[in-house]
Parts: sequence; structure tokens; C-alpha cells
Amino acid sequence: MCGIAGYASTRRLAGASEGLRRMATAIAHRGPDDHGFFETAAVTDNLAIGLAHRRLAIIDITTGHQPLGNEDGSIQIVFNGEIYNFQDLRAELAAYGHRFATRSDTETIVHAYEQWGVDCVNHLRGMFAFAIWDGPRERLLLARDRFGKKPLFLFERDGMLLFASEIKALLAFPSVVATVDRTALWDYFAYRYVPAPATLFAGIRKLPPGSYGLWQAGRFVTTQYYALADRGPRRTGAPTPAPVAEFARLLEDSVRLRMIADVPFGAFLSGGLDSSTIVGLMCRHASQRVKTFSVGFGDSPVSELAYARTVAIAFDTEHHELTITHRDVIEQLPALVRFRDAPVAEPSDVPVYLLAREARRSVKMVLTGEGADEILGGYPKHVFERYAAAYQRLPATLRRRFQALMTALPSRFRRANTAVAALALEHWAERMPRWFGAVSPSEQRALLRLQPPASKHAPLGAAMPLAGNSALRSILYFDQVSWLPDNLLERGDRMTMAASLEARMPFMDHTLAEFVTTLSDTWRVRRRTTKYILRAAAHALLPRAILQRPKIGFRVPVDEWFRGPLREFLLDHLLEPASRTREYYHPQVLKTYVDEHLSGRRNHEKLLWSLLTLELWHREFNVSLAV
Repeated sequence: MCGIAGYASTRRLAGASEGLRRMATAIAHRGPDDHGFFETAAVTDNLAIGLAHRRLAIIDITTGHQPLGNEDGSIQIVFNGEIYNFQDLRAELAAYGHRFATRSDTETIVHAYEQWGVDCVNHLRGMFAFAIWDGPRERLLLARDRFGKKPLFLFERDGMLLFASEIKALLAFPSVVATVDRTALWDYFAYRYVPAPATLFAGIRKLPPGSYGLWQAGRFVTTQYYALADRGPRRTGAPTPAPVAEFARLLEDSVRLRMIADVPFGAFLSGGLDSSTIVGLMCRHASQRVKTFSVGFGDSPVSELAYARTVAIAFDTEHHELTITHRDVIEQLPALVRFRDAPVAEPSDVPVYLLAREARRSVKMVLTGEGADEILGGYPKHVFERYAAAYQRLPATLRRRFQALMTALPSRFRRANTAVAALALEHWAERMPRWFGAVSPSEQRALLRLQPPASKHAPLGAAMPLAGNSALRSILYFDQVSWLPDNLLERGDRMTMAASLEARMPFMDHTLAEFVTTLSDTWRVRRRTTKYILRAAAHALLPRAILQRPKIGFRVPVDEWFRGPLREFLLDHLLEPASRTREYYHPQVLKTYVDEHLSGRRNHEKLLWSLLTLELWHREFNVSLAV
């Protein structure tokens, strides 16, 4: 796990070498173990190329230095991630005549590129973002894994291309200035994050998941090499004779592959179904006690420490617990905004970072349960979305009355309120972000003083499911192409790498996910039971208390904290004259949202958290207002 950065230009760049080193320094936390650089001036067209690498050594500690080249050095790579099938690929490539000088998975990619060209990405099983400079062809290949677990950001101008694992590295290069993208602001208010390919920084974008890009002679062309199967209806064929057994086999194999490392490792354990299953499977293959790490909130009803403790006892793990309070939010939030290069979309970013920092004291890598909900259908919305069409057939007057009733209920009924508000939106493209978003389109227009954009960067049409798809597969597809890579996986990458810790996600294995998509919907959501096949597979593995517990989710009690110890912190950032974003909003509408939440009449925690961290983002990056 590492950080990468670099440049490619059709002309010599003044200060490029110094800029490349500043880029690497900006992401030093991603790789404190080693660093390396490669720069060359191509023979024709006066091309200039630079690659930078920061290394967190997990596999092949002694000989895995990057940039890494082929036998004659004509091809160079910088790589961030892990290739879990690299040993099988290595044997296959050796049979073709390729010679290896290291034991690293990185060198496998170099020879795979020599053997298969850009099609090498289809042979890789893992998480990755890499850059390959092909000297003989004078071209640069950038690639990102299928689900977007590893990030890659881009900046283009006048024949120059910059790339990096984090935006802060791009901002460290000469002449790149941080300004707000006005259109992306509207996306942020709708989603609580900015969907790909845009970011909140004007001119800086993401390479989409499952894509590669080729830069040659100043032209950069992106190609999608992988499409998620949930976009379309299930392909019918011969039924799987024993789907639960096959799912269990694939999941255990995914866990086993992700335990390959030359350093100490452990697991994040929330006590929920997903992470508990991962820990149980790890214990089958571990040569010593598995280290587990959990975080909680003292006596808060949303704390899961007791459940995590139950799992740790059941599997005899070496268990570590961390308890955090509201003071940690105040102390850590500005730094986490800097690490994420964006507003911190989820309050859970704070405990994830603190847990990663705690785990890093004794391990360099952890396995997590991330992605299970988005692959297997684990949220209440995956149950409710199936009834959208039926709900919308009700008379409009009845729906309005029902929604008014839900709105009047106390804040503890927030899930029912969210469900009714989302189901009322007839257009799929509006309903998807509303399930987890901050405000609806009409609420945005009422709150914001900003001029609405004439067009969006990435209309949700880019993530639209195909005609004839089921409601469940459609919402899971949205989760997999938007909510997961642009929010949850960004959180997982930034918060763990901020602590120089690698996180691996067995549920985010494309072989496992592809198998699940061949099954009927009822294997994922059956009536009101979510992640049905996982529950069935884990039945003999986990304690009954874990299998039958209600889903809490990794939730921070920020709604209560806003009414109590975080009240002044919130008011100071949103309503005081020093606020850098207050001019974005109609003051009375903003004050109404704040007053309703503080009084307990309504729960606006998602919106208020989004506004708070947007304000911190403006302050930390000193970006100009887009008014």
C-alpha cells in the first residue's frame, strides 16, 4: 500500500523535478517506509515524464523499491495497492519466459503489461492504482481497480497531465491553484459527497473505477474495461446447486488471499455480521491469535463494543478497544478534512481514523468488512426500494398526507421519515441520492443562494441501470458505482492511510461479487431480511447473538452531540460572521434547520454535518468562494 504521483508533458516544465518531490512529500503518510523517483525526457516531441512513489512495505520488504522497471528498464511502474493473485500470475508469466528480480506483486504487473499490454488489468485480482511509463511507445498508462478501492486523481492543462493518489499532491505542483467548482457544490449538497469524475476542486477529477487511461503525445483517452453486473437484469442459466456453500467457499478464499503479508496484521471488528464473519474466517487460517480492533462511544446506545467483545471471546482473538468522545471530533476533524482533501462526508470517519491510528501501533495491515452491504443488500433502503413503484401508485393526496405525518414524528423515526421522503420521488435519478443524501432538489433551491448550474458534471444517467432490471439490483448498482467508491471507499482509503495502515476488504472481491449477481434477488434480500446468503453462510460460524442482532451501522451519536457538547462548535462555524460559507445560504432557512435540530423537533444531523465539514474544508484549503 503506497502513494503515487507524477507528470507527463509535451514540453519541458520549469521546476518539474522540485514539483515532483513536493508531490511525494504531500503524501508521505501513505508510505513512510521508502520513496523513489523516475524522470526522463523522451526522444521525440520534447516529452517530459516524472514518476514518484511513497512506500508502505507489506510484501517483499527488502526488494520492493519503486519505481520498478523491467529487465532493461524501458518500462517503469509506480503502484498503489495489492494484487492477491500475483503468485499465480508470476508462475504463468515465468512460463512465458519473463524473468523476475524481486518477490513483489508490483513486478508482476510490469511483466503482465509486457505480455498483454493494456489488457493486463483484466488479469489482476486485487485493489490497485498504478502508472506505467512505456518508453519504447512513449506512452503513459494509468489504471484503477474494478470497484475503485484505490484512488487516482487527475489534472490536465496545455498538454500536461498530473496524477496522484491524493489531491493535496496535485496542489503541491507549481501553477495548480485550489478553487471551488461551483457545479460540484450542488452535487455535494445532494449526495454529501461529489460523484465521479468531479471533485470540489475546479479542474481536478477522478479516474473512474474499472477504467484505464492512455496519455500519448499530450492526449489522454479513458477507457472503461470493467462493467458491474448489477447494472442489468440477472442472466438466467443453470442454477447453482448449492449457492450458500459456493458463496462460503468464495468468501473464505477471498479472506485467505488477503492474509498474504510479510508484516503483522489484524482486523477491524465492529461486532456486526460483516466484520465478525471476516474475523471468524481469518481464525481458520491464522498461525497465531488474530488481533482485533474495535471502537465505541462509552455508554452511548449506538456503541457496539459489547457485540465486538462477544466475537473476540468466541474466537479467542487478541482484542483491543478504543473509546472516543465528542472532544475527539473537535480535535481531529480539521486534520481529517486535510487528509481527505474534501469535507468529511461521514462522522464515522473520525472513529475509523482513530481506530486505524491505534491499530498501527501493533500491525501494518487490517482486514475489514467494507462493501458487504453494497454487494449483498444490507441497508434498510434495499428493503424499502422494492416498494417504490407500488407506493407511487397511491393517490398523490394520500402520499402528501402520509409524508406530512412522517415529518411530524420525533427524530427517533428518522429511518421511516427518510424512506417516505425517498419513495415519494418518482424519478430514479433523484431518489437514489435521497436515501442517504442531505437535502432534496427542492430543499437545495430553498436553502442555497447559489445560481443552479446549467448542467451537471456527471448526471446520474451515467449510473443508470438498464431497462428491465429489478428494483433491488438497480439500487445496488447505484451503491456500487457511486455511494461506495466516492464515499465509503474514499473514507476507508484516506482514514487508514492517514495512519500509514493498509486496509483490505474481502467482500470487495470481483470474483465473489460476480457470483452473487448470478443468483436471484432473494438470496440477497428475502422479505425484510438483508444479506440473506451471508447470514446463511455464517450460521454455523458466528454466535447466535451476532446473527440475530439488529443492524446499528457504524454510527457516531453526532445528532445528540450537536444538541449538547458540539452545539457551540456547530454554531461558531455555521452562523457566526467568521463563517466562510454562510453567504452560500439563505440565512433564515439555515437558521431554521439549526433551530429545529437543536430543539429536537427534527433530526437534521446529515445536513448540519455536511455544512460543518464544508466550512472546515474552505478554511483548511483556503479556497475562494464560488458565489
